[in-house]
Amino acid sequence: MGFFDFFSKEKKESLDKGLEKSKTGIFDKLTKAIAGKSEVDEEVLDELEEILISSDVGVETTVKIIRRIEARVARDKYASTAELDRILREEVAALLQENNSRDVTNSFETEDLPKPYVLMVVGVNGVGKTTTIGKLAHNFTQNGKKVVLGAADTFRAAAVDQLKLWGERVGVEVIDHGMNTDPSSVAYDAVKTGVEKGADVIIIDTAGRLHTKVNLMNELGKIKRVMQKVLPEAPHEVMLVLDGSTGQNAVIQAREFTRVTDVNSLAITKLDGTAKGGVVIGISDEFKIPVKYIGVGEKMEDLQVFNKMAFVESLFNR
Repeated sequence: MGFFDFFSKEKKESLDKGLEKSKTGIFDKLTKAIAGKSEVDEEVLDELEEILISSDVGVETTVKIIRRIEARVARDKYASTAELDRILREEVAALLQENNSRDVTNSFETEDLPKPYVLMVVGVNGVGKTTTIGKLAHNFTQNGKKVVLGAADTFRAAAVDQLKLWGERVGVEVIDHGMNTDPSSVAYDAVKTGVEKGADVIIIDTAGRLHTKVNLMNELGKIKRVMQKVLPEAPHEVMLVLDGSTGQNAVIQAREFTRVTDVNSLAITKLDGTAKGGVVIGISDEFKIPVKYIGVGEKMEDLQVFNKMAFVESLFNR
């Protein structure tokens, strides 16, 4: 069993605790909706639709789920309200299995990644981007990987200082040029240092601004081009970090960022502090981009590798 085995007892307990607010919100409302009813009828489904939308599953994804349950109830001729939890869990799981996003089994142990593996992290300020990078670095080092961080969010002094603190805490090298310097220059030096020192993973932090999409696109494009002077295939991954507690605002951010850059993985943070955990389902269903990590607590190990089935089981199992 690996260090980051998703199905370990500790990880399951952490996931359950992290989703407790979302689960409680869903089942408190669901209990009231089915009180006094013995079968799943149109009224119950209307109530369920409202519950899922209020949990930030998203309108389109909620409609898909309700249609699946309606079809199942019609096919089975009868479904009791006592079975609704199980039916809901199974249909959400089936929906997520059918989309094109894949689960990541254990990205911190994978040996078939290119070396060095360059990960560029994007996202607006305040979503937990730098903290996520620190936790990623910790988990990579715990699996014997050598990590170099690049502090290319140079527009906020706090971002550079915060990443340096994480570097000291985790024990990894941080390349920085200070505030108000050229982000692409920092990224170039980080990749160059990583190559020269035999790093396994190079993680580049970037500025989190959405106010001018053209500027953001140009900046991220320049960072990519400069890194490619050292390593032509860099970056291997562009990860978008989203704050799960913002609900549908996280969906809007995902739409904006996926328009301006080639995002190919997602990390959704702060799920432990919100009842909006359903947003993970909506984002996974809408964007078909792998949700790679979820944040379910403050501890280093609370950045978990996302597994769709384990997530659904935890969220929809009383």
